[in-house]
Amino acid sequence: MARIRNRRKPVAEMNVVPYIDVMLVLLVIFMVTAPMLNQGVKVDLPKVSSEALPQDNDAQVLTISIKADKTYYWNMGSEVDVDTEQERASTLPQMTQAVSAIIAENRRQGKKVQVFVRGDKSVDYGTVMAAMGGLQQADVGNVGLITEAP
Repeated sequence: MARIRNRRKPVAEMNVVPYIDVMLVLLVIFMVTAPMLNQGVKVDLPKVSSEALPQDNDAQVLTISIKADKTYYWNMGSEVDVDTEQERASTLPQMTQAVSAIIAENRRQGKKVQVFVRGDKSVDYGTVMAAMGGLQQADVGNVGLITEAP
């Protein structure tokens, strides 16, 4: 009895079914986790709350203050100044537009600007976050938050 050999050549096709399965699992994972992602404004805060914020001596300092009535005032100088009021705005778009102009003018002159925000303790968190969002729209990269010692 002679053995009959199977003379079929091997099939050189790629089996894509496992790849489709993996893709579908990843799709489901991303669809489930996407709503859980938090949105926010990126802020570089100091690592320790009791440590003083580093201040660049070559940079101009823009101090933005939010009053209890949700109006904004700011001043520009060589150091943090919380006592004087150079300019003011009653709405967030006015403040954003003015800060954007200040940042653009200083960049044209080749100066760096550090921005610090201080808010009245009776101002709600949403107002401070809206101000920081406005600063982000005004192309401010780093923002320092000013607090007073108890």
